[in-house]
Amino acid sequence: MKKNEILEIFKATDALLSGHFVLTSGRHSASYFQCAKVLQYPEYLSLFSRAIADHFGDDKINVVLSPAVGGIVLGTEVGRQLGVRTIFTERKEEKMKLRRGFYVEKDEIVLVVEDVVTTGGSVKEAMQVAIDAGGRIAGAGILVDRSNGKAQIHSNQFAVTRLESLSFAPDEVPAELEAIPIQKPGSRHIA
Repeated sequence: MKKNEILEIFKATDALLSGHFVLTSGRHSASYFQCAKVLQYPEYLSLFSRAIADHFGDDKINVVLSPAVGGIVLGTEVGRQLGVRTIFTERKEEKMKLRRGFYVEKDEIVLVVEDVVTTGGSVKEAMQVAIDAGGRIAGAGILVDRSNGKAQIHSNQFAVTRLESLSFAPDEVPAELEAIPIQKPGSRHIA
């Protein structure tokens, strides 16, 4: 699919928001990709997951791992399409962990899947959890790369779409953005 077609899908499903947002990374932006809104539609969930699954189809993936909460729906569908187990990490006391009986076995090949990245911090944390458990990272599959490829997460990194979506450090927010009330639609605050 072309970038403009993907953007039209996000707009049609009200998944591309405008305003003043604080992203999971802590950066500020005038745009926000609420991937959950587009992934609630089976045809788009299947379409975007298929693109990721096809890219990593020859990598002998054993398990798909996603950082909670945003990557869970996408990761589960990618895992289903690849025919492999799907698990997720979540934060406990500000540290990414495997919980709920989830595990990564020694030498399992792990694909990390996330809905949207700006800096890639959550994906890198999830990768480290898998590595610490003895897994080997096959790569990172992403629906929206807001950094337009600047967030280098892994040598085998695939994004369904890459966009240049400006974001600012908290001390660099432009006055026109600063004048808009802040929204925090992400999931970082979920315990």
